[in-house]
Amino acid sequence: MLPDFRNLGVLLRLLLLINLLAVGTVLITGEALTDFLSDFIAFAGRLELPLLYAAALLYIGHPLLVRLPVRWAVVAVLALAAAVAVVAWMLAGELVGGGEGVLRWVLWAVAAAALGLGYFDYRNRLLSPALTEARLMALTARIRPHFLFNSLNGVLGVIRSDPRRAERALEELAELFRVQMRENRELVRLDDELRLCEHYLDLERLRLGERLQVHWQTEHCPRDALVPPLLLQPLLENAVYHGIEPAAAGGEIRVQIYRRGKELRIEVDNPVAEQADHHEGNRMALENIRERLMLFFDLEAGLDTEARHGRYRVRIRMPCRRPS
Repeated sequence: MLPDFRNLGVLLRLLLLINLLAVGTVLITGEALTDFLSDFIAFAGRLELPLLYAAALLYIGHPLLVRLPVRWAVVAVLALAAAVAVVAWMLAGELVGGGEGVLRWVLWAVAAAALGLGYFDYRNRLLSPALTEARLMALTARIRPHFLFNSLNGVLGVIRSDPRRAERALEELAELFRVQMRENRELVRLDDELRLCEHYLDLERLRLGERLQVHWQTEHCPRDALVPPLLLQPLLENAVYHGIEPAAAGGEIRVQIYRRGKELRIEVDNPVAEQADHHEGNRMALENIRERLMLFFDLEAGLDTEARHGRYRVRIRMPCRRPS
């Protein structure tokens, strides 16, 4: 797959990579290390403007590139690099009254573009959704054995007094397992994630009852927005496990989801129980969610936490994407 040339992290990495290649080129072709700084400044003076033009064209043309087969999209990117190099050579010749051979400029530009595509392809393979999915199931998105045990006990507790409720609980548990076991490699609708969270909370209420209170603020959220799968449910699971379950009186979890500009914001706020001792598991779960946000959105997404006045808050920001 081609990198997302409309992603800020991808563009920054691309610019940094090409400039590092320029440093290597100057070190190899320079006659003396004492002239490195002046040689690099001269090289950068011819490189930076065409590089910015190429980045802008990739940003504009990305919707067209993704419609092409991967092989032809790669050819298009290399052709774009060559075309920008030719234009840059022509401008350099007019500005300084000469210029080096155009073939040298084109070969360097094509090699730099090929190196950049190779780097992003390697990075995508290294951070493949399969590896992240495995970590997800091992750390946060899996249903913990104690949760399964408690859910089944809750079903047994109501199976005689309220058989319909017991049947619904088993259906909700089956739905949770179905989502856990499928290949979670694509973004899902926020509405589906919210529905999954409702199933999870209904199961927890079987044993926690009125101790578990959840206040939702989702009136202004775009329910068709695309989010990483199993993003919100692990946060609620952590909030229950670390904030509600250890407290004898229970507490309230607050969930706020809204859109701000081109970003989708998610905030989960829960009380902090003084006797809770699961901080290591909480940290591992949050780090895993950070990794998946980086996988899907790179630098355009982030996760922050804050503990204040006896409450713990998790804030997530990500691009607000809609189904095409």
